[in-house]
Amino acid sequence: MFKLDYFATVIAIAAIVALSLWPLKSHGEGEHEEEHAEEHGDAGGHATAHWSYGGADGPEHWGDLSADFVACSAGRMQSPIDIASAATGLAVGAPAYEIAYQDVPLSILHNGHTVQLNYAPGSSMSIEDQQYDLLQFHFHAPSEHTVDGKAFPMEAHFVHKDSHGGLAVIGVMIEEGAANAALAESWAHLPAHQAAETTVADVSVNAGAILPLDGSYHHYKGSLTTPPCSEGVRWFVLSQPISMSAEQIQMFEAAAAPNARPVQPLNSRLMIGPS
Repeated sequence: MFKLDYFATVIAIAAIVALSLWPLKSHGEGEHEEEHAEEHGDAGGHATAHWSYGGADGPEHWGDLSADFVACSAGRMQSPIDIASAATGLAVGAPAYEIAYQDVPLSILHNGHTVQLNYAPGSSMSIEDQQYDLLQFHFHAPSEHTVDGKAFPMEAHFVHKDSHGGLAVIGVMIEEGAANAALAESWAHLPAHQAAETTVADVSVNAGAILPLDGSYHHYKGSLTTPPCSEGVRWFVLSQPISMSAEQIQMFEAAAAPNARPVQPLNSRLMIGPS
């Protein structure tokens, strides 16, 4: 009897140990599968498949790369779009949002797709009594949105998220002209290739100083412009561009361009002003 109880106890202990180790092994095998810090702030951990801006994993193939990316090909409210400024029914909204951006230490990275400046908590945009916290801003070259079929040399996206996870993005066109003083110090630390986030304590940045003085915009419902191309994003594409010098533009182009998704069908969506 003693021997039976003894061996039963040993078997039970072995089973418990095996079960306790199994989840640890499974977690370890999958812990590096998720990509993080996607340029439009998607926090769902969806972007597990490799994607790029050209070749077999370029924009025209994104929807086939992963089940998580199906919206990239099947979605009906995709971004970017061409903004037909004079088209009937397309309205420009007067500035109806409030910006409360603070100076923050420069926190910059190159995630393999773009150069991104992460923003410390405490800055926000409010529109129609809804507050969106500024998460980060990043750049594309050439611009992703076009205006009357014309692309700009670059475009900046200021990505915000509300308390329910909803996203709002301010898009700002960038034309070649005078050097951008508000970005000068940040550009001095621009990573030339993919690099982890670096915080430069003695350099500060204020996103509000980068925005144009004229806050009028085109507004529409769209999507992330990178996989997984999730829809429901509120876009505010400002009417007035900002400028960067040829040298500043060339520095970004050498580091990350081309990194623009082609324009997507409007599919009966209207550009609207704030309600």
